Amino acid sequence: MSSSYGENLRLTVFGQSHSRFIGMTLEGIPAGKKIDPEKLAAFMQRRAPGKNEYSTPRSEADVPEFICGLVGDVTCGAPITAITANTNVRPGDYEALKTTPRPGHADYTAQIKYGGYQDASGGGHFSGRLTAALCIAGGICIQLLAEKGVRVISRILSIGNVFDEGELTESTASKSFPVVCDGRGAEMKEAIKKARAEGDSVGGVIECAVLGLPAGLGDPIFGGMENRIASAVFGIPGIKGIEFGAGFEAAKMTGSENNDAFTVKDGRIETATNNAGGILGGITTGMPLTFKAAVKPTPSIAKTQKSVDIITKTEKEITVTGRHDPCIVPRAVPCVEAAAAIALYDALLGRNKEGYQI
Repeated sequence: MSSSYGENLRLTVFGQSHSRFIGMTLEGIPAGKKIDPEKLAAFMQRRAPGKNEYSTPRSEADVPEFICGLVGDVTCGAPITAITANTNVRPGDYEALKTTPRPGHADYTAQIKYGGYQDASGGGHFSGRLTAALCIAGGICIQLLAEKGVRVISRILSIGNVFDEGELTESTASKSFPVVCDGRGAEMKEAIKKARAEGDSVGGVIECAVLGLPAGLGDPIFGGMENRIASAVFGIPGIKGIEFGAGFEAAKMTGSENNDAFTVKDGRIETATNNAGGILGGITTGMPLTFKAAVKPTPSIAKTQKSVDIITKTEKEITVTGRHDPCIVPRAVPCVEAAAAIALYDALLGRNKEGYQI
């Protein structure tokens, strides 16, 4: 099913942008695992709307309520289900969307697929609002990976044509704007501010690194770690591309430039470089797993755009109303971490089932 993910664990997200609740069910998490509610709440707040000048003014608390699967703060082996309420809804902003689709949104394709029965309010089930549910599951998996010494870190690599400086080696989660170079971050915020003032939006790139992974996770062909992570990351609305390690830059290299030479450091096999992004043949090498995800500009903009009336088959103009982020990249950063963590914990459970204690 399109709303579910996983092989050794099973995540299902549910709800719509303006339904009473959104939520998730996560099956396959072992019993006896303690979940820190304060750490989970802090992770959720990194994604929550209405927190700063460059996000939507829609305000939601995004505090998960666990319905089952936990006894106290400890997993009991049953499926974990959590919900979070939608309280700040305005469905009236979206009345015309069934007949006049917004450019860049799923309004038209949803109309064709569901025959007019789809929930158009806020994009319904296609909305980025559902990434709150993704972050509940991902926040849990991040904590469980941390038990194994695995850290998932990320940063905004670029907004528009403004690029961060420095290497991603430490978490940026404690920063209000998650970049390595704060000066570049200030320039990125100015680019967002400029786009908003012009009634427009801007996109960017998120870089993610997973540190402390053991070698041996993943499978060849369709079960590779690139496949698994990409499948989860593309579940985030607005993601339009993903590359691992050197990515598309590898196409410009020779084999001698791109190949990562093997070496031994302190008795451990490593590679001198990491163009492979920590994955060879779909299986982790033990080096940092690195990837970048491209995020498109927010399609909801204040500028007048061309659309059509799908009933009369006539062209018309549309001005999108409602509350929208001029740039979704900052709030998408924890979503990318969440997606990666879910994919990796799923693979780790599979490795354990094969008899390897990780």
